[in-house]
Amino acid sequence: MLKGVTSLAGRNLRLLTTQGQVLVHHQHRAKASAAEPAELLDQETDLSKRAKFGHTGKQLQQKICKEKKLRAPPLLNLVFANRKLSFYDTSSTPKTKEDNAKLSQRRHYSMRPHREQEQRNAEDVLFDMFASEETGLISMGKFLAGLKTTGIRRNDPRVRELMDNLKKVHKLNNYETGSSAETQHLNRETFKAVVAPNIVLIAKAFRQQFVIPDFTSFVKDIEDIYNRCKTNTLGKLADYIPQLSRYNPDSWGLSICTIDGQRFSIGDVEVPFTLQSCSKPLTYAIALEKLGPKVVHSYVGQEPSGRNFNELVLDQNKKPHNPMINAGAILTCSLMNALVKPDMTSAEIFDYTMSWFKRLSGGEYIGFNNAVFLSEREAADRNYALGFYMRENKCFPKRTNLKEVMDFYFQCCSMETNCEAMSVIAASLANGGICPTTEEKVFRPEVIRDVLSIMHSCGTYDYSGQFAFKVGLPAKSGVSGGMMLVIPNVMGIFAWSPPLDHLGNTVRGLQFCEELVSMFNFHRYDNLKHLSNKKDPRKHRYETKGLSIVNLLFSAASGDVTALRRHRLSGMDITLADYDGRTALHLAASEGHLECVKFLLEQCHVPHNPKDRWGNLPVDEAENFGHSHVVEFLRSWAEKVDQPNEECQPEAVTTKTQADEEICSTSDLETSPATSPIPTPAESGSRAGSGRSSPVPSDAGSTASAGSASSIDDKTKPGL
Repeated sequence: MLKGVTSLAGRNLRLLTTQGQVLVHHQHRAKASAAEPAELLDQETDLSKRAKFGHTGKQLQQKICKEKKLRAPPLLNLVFANRKLSFYDTSSTPKTKEDNAKLSQRRHYSMRPHREQEQRNAEDVLFDMFASEETGLISMGKFLAGLKTTGIRRNDPRVRELMDNLKKVHKLNNYETGSSAETQHLNRETFKAVVAPNIVLIAKAFRQQFVIPDFTSFVKDIEDIYNRCKTNTLGKLADYIPQLSRYNPDSWGLSICTIDGQRFSIGDVEVPFTLQSCSKPLTYAIALEKLGPKVVHSYVGQEPSGRNFNELVLDQNKKPHNPMINAGAILTCSLMNALVKPDMTSAEIFDYTMSWFKRLSGGEYIGFNNAVFLSEREAADRNYALGFYMRENKCFPKRTNLKEVMDFYFQCCSMETNCEAMSVIAASLANGGICPTTEEKVFRPEVIRDVLSIMHSCGTYDYSGQFAFKVGLPAKSGVSGGMMLVIPNVMGIFAWSPPLDHLGNTVRGLQFCEELVSMFNFHRYDNLKHLSNKKDPRKHRYETKGLSIVNLLFSAASGDVTALRRHRLSGMDITLADYDGRTALHLAASEGHLECVKFLLEQCHVPHNPKDRWGNLPVDEAENFGHSHVVEFLRSWAEKVDQPNEECQPEAVTTKTQADEEICSTSDLETSPATSPIPTPAESGSRAGSGRSSPVPSDAGSTASAGSASSIDDKTKPGL
């Protein structure tokens, strides 16, 4: 079809060229003999056209128009196929004014960019998803509830336009009685106009394209861990700062924010508390952003101290060990005072620091608790001693006012916030310095990398080594009961519970972190490919299992025994089936791969008679496709397995595959000890004497062995 259009265009081009040549020739002839009549020249031109093309130009034009009508509809469909829009109407019936209006509207849409086409389609799909069949209207309350299940809240700054548009529509409807702006019912056109400014984010949410696709299931697991930690009543309140001892020991809040802005909170997440040591990585990040790591670490070290967080000690270079202990945090505050903003007053440097904290939190609540500030300053003998000790060893930069530095340090520790705001700050650290809710770049990625490195090795006081071993994630705890956990490139978590252990870490927060890593593969050194006993919420619900089934069945269909052996050794369930109930044995039998059939039955011990959704057995598949050698083997195997008066004996192994359990539990499949390729230790001697041999051939593969001891060793491999 396209070839014909191309040749037709070339033909038309040749015609125009020839006509031009004839016209030039006509002009020369006119100059040469002006006396000749015009009729003779026209006749010569017509004769030259007929000699060249065999027909006149008018006939050619008619033919071109006819071919255009025949070829235009398929060509237009081909051009607009990628836009998923076929607006060309091939019907020959006369169109009404409404049809013409719709056609012009479709053509107008076709000229939009491709992204706008996708957005328009997403708006229609969302409306059809939530619209009522009876009224044909969409309930915005139901729509916003569905959006919340994906992790996007109504107060998210990225959907502010959506909420503002709802209020405008509600106002235009004269504030209908019995409904609010968030529970009103809209028609299709109004809904599309309301969600249009934020359709990209909304479509991404409902398509499950966030870092945690199945957010609902993930939230359920988090709730289970939260409830288990709630029963933990160990620990006691911090008493060296009088105001901290007044917290409720039963308070327990948990808030989560992913790098895509998915939010979840449970418990006492809006109860205010002071940052205390959780402010140390943030002030350290500001110093790194403004001064660079070379300048900052010329004053403060990077190593774990191995001592108490407020101990009077410096490293071998006469510097504080790291910015996460009190001495290092005081020195970081002196850098902020003397080097970052040396011309600012104490009030201005405090406002400057708070503005950084608010940018990290996406505008969430960041305040100041003056009572805690005064209480901490009155009970600050040890911190003042640290300051004088460092001034004696000339640790501070020049022009440092120690009193102002100490006040600034106490002010940073006395900033007030809640779990909601701190989870966004933790998510900003997990997102490379970009706030997930406002999408503002607050810190450079290099700064966040250095901050997380220090938090990983020094974030939980003297428990940092054990925390890095058990949890394997950067975290920072505070004596007010806070625990900020950062899962890089995934999410930030903040847990708050005032009771502390003897090292100053929140008891419930530590338990939550350890149980979180034991359930999900968030540990930095977890194997994301072969770790089968942990969940990976970053993948879709059936993504891992689906890929395993595809790889397994493809290996069986292609006759790749090596790949099947690799799947078995990795601990995969060889009895997995696809949607139609077809197993690897079905595929191997239908393709006639006898070696694969032998391996699946003799080495993997899969059932020989699984049925697919149509009731077909593997032997039926082999018979239908004419593989007689496979049919013969399967029937002989079935005769051995189905021998009467024999039972499946449990074998002396520590682990079994699902196939083994199915063989032992199925009533109509009773395997004899003689046919089991792995004899028990008690049976090995009797078999040797009776001469009964295992049906496993010696050349079946490297995983098979003729001796009982080697067979048992092979059986006890992980997942086997």
